[in-house]
Amino acid sequence: MNHKSFLKSLFVAMLALTTLAHANEEKAAVAKAEPVKADPAKGEALFNNGDATRNVIACVSCHGAAGNSTISQNPKLAGQHAAYLAKQLNNFTGPTRNNPVMTVMAKALTPEDILNVTAYLSRQSTAPGAAKNKDLVEDGKKIYRGGIGAINVPACAGCHGPAGSGIPAQFPRVAAQHQDYTIAQLTGFRAGTRSNSPQMTAIAARMSDEEIKAVADYIAGLK
Repeated sequence: MNHKSFLKSLFVAMLALTTLAHANEEKAAVAKAEPVKADPAKGEALFNNGDATRNVIACVSCHGAAGNSTISQNPKLAGQHAAYLAKQLNNFTGPTRNNPVMTVMAKALTPEDILNVTAYLSRQSTAPGAAKNKDLVEDGKKIYRGGIGAINVPACAGCHGPAGSGIPAQFPRVAAQHQDYTIAQLTGFRAGTRSNSPQMTAIAARMSDEEIKAVADYIAGLK
């Protein structure tokens, strides 16, 4: 092969490599642009079985079948908005929501795990709850629906909806949630031990223990 033929062959080879590289870059760009779809079936498997190879414990052990916890200190997750659940799991990995159990769990999950398990939980039906203290329910109803004007506490229904169904990607579903869990979260917001919602920190800071208990009891009975 003479010098001219060699250069021509080299040029053709380089052109082919450049074209291939551009094609691969375009494929990668398209793949990156396309959002990853949630797989609720994989989410269900992870929720129920965990993943021993990564030390991920089955969520069902604390949060109950289909996310309906029977332990009053652990929240019901069934029917919760996927975006809200994802936000909480990501918050557990940072300073705004530290928990000795959930922080470890959240750090072991991949973004795909979170996408799948939250999609699964959002599709489940929430088990009904009930008020424990009938004497507090009426006070809780007034706070939830009308707020407490004297201390600038807004109506809970304004963000969480009249029936406690929340607003997807913005405010969580609270209906039928365990009283003990709701009380613990509002108290945590007030004390600053949970700091991943400036709005709730400001609101809870103005509420007394009795007012928190009342609204928590009313929320438990919402459907």
